Amino acid sequence: MSQSDTLLQIKDVVKVFGDNTIINHINLDIERGKFITFLGPSGCGKTTLLRMIAGFYNLDSGAILMNGKDIAPLPPQRRNTPMVFQEYALFPHMTVHENIAYGLKNRKVSAEEIKKRVQEVMELVNLTGLEKRYPSQMSGGQQQRVAIARALVNNSELLLLDEPLSNLDAKLRESVRVELRMIQQKLKITMLYVTHDQQEALSMSDKILVLDQGNMQQYGTPREIYFKPHTKFVADFIGVTNFITGKNNSVDGKAAFAYCGQQIVGDEPSEAEGCEVTFSIRPESIQLTEDACGDSVVVIPCTVQQSMFLGEKVRYFVKDESNKEWIVDAFDTGMKELSGNIYMSWEQGKPHLVE
Repeated sequence: MSQSDTLLQIKDVVKVFGDNTIINHINLDIERGKFITFLGPSGCGKTTLLRMIAGFYNLDSGAILMNGKDIAPLPPQRRNTPMVFQEYALFPHMTVHENIAYGLKNRKVSAEEIKKRVQEVMELVNLTGLEKRYPSQMSGGQQQRVAIARALVNNSELLLLDEPLSNLDAKLRESVRVELRMIQQKLKITMLYVTHDQQEALSMSDKILVLDQGNMQQYGTPREIYFKPHTKFVADFIGVTNFITGKNNSVDGKAAFAYCGQQIVGDEPSEAEGCEVTFSIRPESIQLTEDACGDSVVVIPCTVQQSMFLGEKVRYFVKDESNKEWIVDAFDTGMKELSGNIYMSWEQGKPHLVE
């Protein structure tokens, strides 16, 4: 990635609160004009990292560069990194127009320019005609749009969003999610978005940073994170998966081991010959059948323990001969429901090798 493609560089950044290291030597180059999500469980450090970029927390060591310049010494108001908060943080005594215009007024922007820019962003977030309303007269979704508009009106290259949709109901969250992604693509600005919601991260992002206990686990596209997780933590945190472990005995250069009388071959080579290796197999990569025939190479007898009908799929909980529990997702099942002794199967190369 060239220097001009990089908007933000996070260099060996550390943050400590008391005896706890919250951000542990994070290094990251963030591309210009991309939607980047910080993802991880509660307490993993994602909001802390965002607030360090915004200037609300000081760095204990390291540097944060924006367009090649160190912004760490600058106070928040001089960084031009507007932030959208989970709780909206709107001024209750101000109208929608006044809330959005507040930052521009403080920066002594002309009244004519303020009016023009506020109208533009209100159109962008579908709030036209609501200029004179107060926050108390609006729904949660509308208030969130005001908060987003207030951040966008600054014409910043970088917009920070800290779990901005978590207070909205599921259906509204999905529609605002789509709108937000469309706004980002239209304006070609860089958005840094914090969430613990895997679906949100996968559906919106160009790249995802997965954090755990202040450590960077993986940075990649949603497909890389989902299909090629680097670690067991990433495989387990993003979506649902099954793990199996065995002693590596490579086949055609790929990691492999024997399991339930079958040779299981993974997707990548491993240098750990004769050592224990772990495969991750997604529930949708496995097929369930009532007999052992089929084109799949690996076929393992199993017994249905439980099933959950979820509309577009049925989630089965099955046990194999070694008493290990598996989760398998069957799609387009119609009225058919499997029970008792059946078989699960998958193609060789589907299991993904994790650290």
